[in-house]
Amino acid sequence: MNIISFDALRTLHLPNVRYIKPDAMYDHLEEIKQADWLLFPQYWQLNALIHGLKKRIFPSIASYQIGHDKVEMTRTFQAVAPQHHPDTFIAPNTPYEAEKIWQEKFTPFVAKIPRSSMGNGVFLIETYAAWQAYVAVTEVLYVQEYLPIDRDMRIIWVGDRIVNGYWRLQSDRGFHNNISQGGQVEIALIPKEAQDLVCYLAQHLGINHAGFDIAMVGSTPYVIEINRIFGNQGVKGLQHDVNTELLSYLNEQHLLSTANLLHQTDVS
Repeated sequence: MNIISFDALRTLHLPNVRYIKPDAMYDHLEEIKQADWLLFPQYWQLNALIHGLKKRIFPSIASYQIGHDKVEMTRTFQAVAPQHHPDTFIAPNTPYEAEKIWQEKFTPFVAKIPRSSMGNGVFLIETYAAWQAYVAVTEVLYVQEYLPIDRDMRIIWVGDRIVNGYWRLQSDRGFHNNISQGGQVEIALIPKEAQDLVCYLAQHLGINHAGFDIAMVGSTPYVIEINRIFGNQGVKGLQHDVNTELLSYLNEQHLLSTANLLHQTDVS
């Protein structure tokens, strides 16, 4: 296969992959047109690559669009699995909406800045002062119910299957479970209910590369968010598992598309 990557670090250990800097895309159009796969383009490249050049990308367009920010995710999860997503309210940041939320919500609750990652831009709101501080730094009000948990799971989906998963224990510095915020990794059994939810969401939505953050409240799994680009710190062998499945998936999809093309040619 002829594979081009736009992310050198994420595809560093993949064999026979040509790296092109995203900003240099227009200097390499002929090479891009000949590629079988384009890996990890930046968001701004998508329209040109998919609609302009009719190229196949990885991750899928669904992975990009749904994983773009928390508002996009929540709108989607509320449509396909509302009983497995925390109660969430989204509104423009106006004085009226801010005051309305404060009057109606029971503390504590969680407030987030929609386009943030690694636990940044996530606030536990327990006081009016904390709420005012959040309102001052966000363009969109994104408020979620507080789940009574001290850990959650990161479940890694690549291609068409789960390749790894682990628990993230709450940080000593606060209520965050993110590893980048001081959360601790624990390798333990991932409940079947959580795995089933990830399989359903990924397959139903057409997501082929994401880290799903899943919380368990009793026996009920909740999808908190997905991360199209996820870290691999703290888990031995995770990147190897991801790379192995990624290459297997690309090859499988390439063979399927080639077979379909040959079949169409024979029929015609």
